[in-house]
Amino acid sequence: MLSLALNSPKPTLTFLHSPFLSSPLPLTSHHRPNKPFRKPISATLIPASKPPSQKLYQPFRPPTSQSPIPPQYRNLDTEARLDVLSNRLGLWFEYAPLIPPLILEGFAPSTLEEVTGISGVEQNRLVVAAQVRESLVQSGVDEETLEFYDKGGAELLYEIRLLSVNQRAAAARYMLENKFEPSDAQELARAIKDFPRRRGDRGWDYFDYTIPADCLAFMYYRQALENRDTESKISVLQKALSVAVSEPAKAWVTKELDGNDGDGEGQGRDGGVVDGVKVPVVRLNLGEIAEATVVAVLPVCGANERDKGVKDAPWESGCKGDFGIVEAEKDWRRWVVLPAWEPVIGLKRGGVVVAFSDARALPWRVNRWYKEEAILVVADRSRKEVAADDGFYLVLSEDELKVDRGSTLKEKGIQESLGTVVIVVRPPREDNDSELAEEDWE
Repeated sequence: MLSLALNSPKPTLTFLHSPFLSSPLPLTSHHRPNKPFRKPISATLIPASKPPSQKLYQPFRPPTSQSPIPPQYRNLDTEARLDVLSNRLGLWFEYAPLIPPLILEGFAPSTLEEVTGISGVEQNRLVVAAQVRESLVQSGVDEETLEFYDKGGAELLYEIRLLSVNQRAAAARYMLENKFEPSDAQELARAIKDFPRRRGDRGWDYFDYTIPADCLAFMYYRQALENRDTESKISVLQKALSVAVSEPAKAWVTKELDGNDGDGEGQGRDGGVVDGVKVPVVRLNLGEIAEATVVAVLPVCGANERDKGVKDAPWESGCKGDFGIVEAEKDWRRWVVLPAWEPVIGLKRGGVVVAFSDARALPWRVNRWYKEEAILVVADRSRKEVAADDGFYLVLSEDELKVDRGSTLKEKGIQESLGTVVIVVRPPREDNDSELAEEDWE
C-alpha cells in the first residue's frame, strides 16, 4: 500500500511591534492562523508631577503703610528698627510706619510679635490708626486735636477708619470734646456711616448729617422707636436729646418725648402711623442680620393665604443643643431671620410674620412707598384681644388679611383679632446717598 505523507509548509510569521507591549506579537499570513501566544500586557502609571506646595491658610498681614516714616527712623537698619518697636521708642504714630516695611522684608506678623511683643492685631491697629492720623494732618486738623491722639489715641482713631476724610476730622474733634472710649468711638462711627442709608425714615430731615452728634442722636432716636417698653423708650429718647446739637433735631426729639410729632398726625418711620401709634416701622439695613449677635427665626405666611396661614404656622420654635439648631413643633415651608429687636425678642410663643406685597393693607396715610415696597408684619398670636384703641391688630376683612386700629375694630364690634401687631419691617435697599463723594476718597 502506498502511503503518502504530506508536510504542510509552516506559515510565515511577521511581528507587530508596539511601544505598549512588552514583546512583539506574531501575526501569520495564513488564512486560518493558529492562535499566537500572547504575554500579559504590563503598563506602568507615571504619577503626575506634584503641584507646587500652596498654603491654604494665609497669616494675617497688616496693610501697607501710607504714613511717612519719620526722619529719625529712615536710615536705621533692620535690627535697629526692631529695637525701636520692641522698646516703643517714640510716639505710637512715629514707629507704626516701621511695621509694613519689615513685613515686606519677609517678617511674618507672628515673628514680629515674638521679637517685639506687638501682637498681630495691635500691629494692624497701629498701622491703620497712623494712616487715619495722617489723613487728619493732611485735612488741616488743629494741633490741639492731634495732640490729644498722639498719646494712646490709636484705638480711637482706628474705629473711625471707614469714614471719609471730612467725617474723620469732625468725629475726631467730637471724640476729643466728649472724652470718648474706644467703644464709644465705634458706636459714633457706625451712626455716621449708617445715617445716609436712613434717608426717608421718620425724622431724618431734622438731623444734620455734617454734625457727628446729630448722627449719634438720630441712632438713639431710631432705637427708641423700636422699643416697646415705655420707660425704656423715654430713657433712650432723653439720651438722644442730650446728644443732639442742632436746634431742629432737639425740637423733633422733644416733640417725640411730649407725644406730639408736630404735624397733628402721628407718623411711623417714613411718615406712616396715625395718631401716635405705638407700633415701630423699621427698615432693615444691608448686612444688619449678618452683624447681629442675636437673631430671631419666625415662621412666614403670605397675606394671600388668608387666615389659614396665620392659624397653621408653628407656635413654638427655638434653638437647641450646642450648635443652636432651630427646631419647630411642626414642619413649615417659609421662615425669616430678623435681628433681635426689642419687639421681636419679646415674642416667646405665637409669633408669626405675614408678608404683604405692598403696604396698602396698613391703615396709614397714603405714601409713595406703599406701591414700591413689600413689607413684613410681625404679629403676636398670643395676644388676640382687641384691647388698646391705639393698638394695631391683624384681622381678616373681606376675605383678605389687613391691619386695623383697635378703635376701628371696636366700632365694628370686633373683640378678637388674629394677633397684635408688634413691628412692621421694610426691606433693605441700596442708596447712592451712602457713597462717598469723589473729593472724600483718599
